[in-house]
Amino acid sequence: MAISFDEVEVGTELPAQSFPVTRATLVQYAGASGDFNPIHWNEKFALEVGLPDVIAHGMFTMAEAVRVVTDWVGDPAAVVEYGVRFTKPVPVPNDGVGAVIEVSGKVAALLDGRRVRVDLLATSGGQKVLGMSRAVVQLG
Repeated sequence: MAISFDEVEVGTELPAQSFPVTRATLVQYAGASGDFNPIHWNEKFALEVGLPDVIAHGMFTMAEAVRVVTDWVGDPAAVVEYGVRFTKPVPVPNDGVGAVIEVSGKVAALLDGRRVRVDLLATSGGQKVLGMSRAVVQLG
């Protein structure tokens, strides 16, 4: 179901979602993206370079966050702009559970041309992991 511009107002909340991340998820993403940096799969290396553990790929975290918007609007092509600042890494422990990325969003502005700006909040382990996470969405 597509969202109409007339159905939203500033403050409209998007359904929040949780995205589990395991070491297996990171291996799959590395294969799909071609990013085999050892900070994403080698715990010893990650610790040696000062990270708390193996960390999720930044682009993976960014992609999971925007899923809240694409699921809400019903059409990934409706996202006409998207940007974030990476504020903290998402450590993914090798404990069989991994990590969870929690994402919520709300309409922050009504723009011209039936577009809206959605601001996202992405956290993991109680820490904000993306800053200035904003998407501009073209609505019908």
